[in-house]
Amino acid sequence: MERGSSGLQRLVREVAKFGAVGGAGILVNLGVFNVVRHVTDLPVVRASVIATVVAIIFNYLGFRYWTYRDREKSGRTKELTLFLLFSAVGLVIENGLLYLATYGFGWDSPLQSNVFKFVGIGVATLFRFWSYRTWVFKTLPARETVADAEAILERAADTEKPRQRVR
Repeated sequence: MERGSSGLQRLVREVAKFGAVGGAGILVNLGVFNVVRHVTDLPVVRASVIATVVAIIFNYLGFRYWTYRDREKSGRTKELTLFLLFSAVGLVIENGLLYLATYGFGWDSPLQSNVFKFVGIGVATLFRFWSYRTWVFKTLPARETVADAEAILERAADTEKPRQRVR
């Protein structure tokens, strides 16, 4: 039971860290979206795509160097490629919902755009959480983790052994 409990605690910590980075990313996304909408004449979805790209960059840095800093670090090119691929799918989900609301239903007031941008972010976030933890920021294999822990314990035990006198 202890083992399952610690696994649940790890998942809760991971979700909390993912949520903190993601929450800040949402603020970046919505902030950039509204600034771009108000200082340019870009259409709503183009402004949203720009904001999403800025948030993707912000989130990668937060996820790699804080949320998933303890995860496997080999193969950064593969990691970044997968991150960008899954982020692009999230971008399509997020902005597809905004596109549908704006051009499909004509809901394009600033309030409606922000509501559907936020809903799109929420749906895309569910996909991103699953894909990032499953494919991008993988946990170290259990065997490797156990071997590393055993090696650390052995080194600690060796340094603590009382030295025998030689006569």
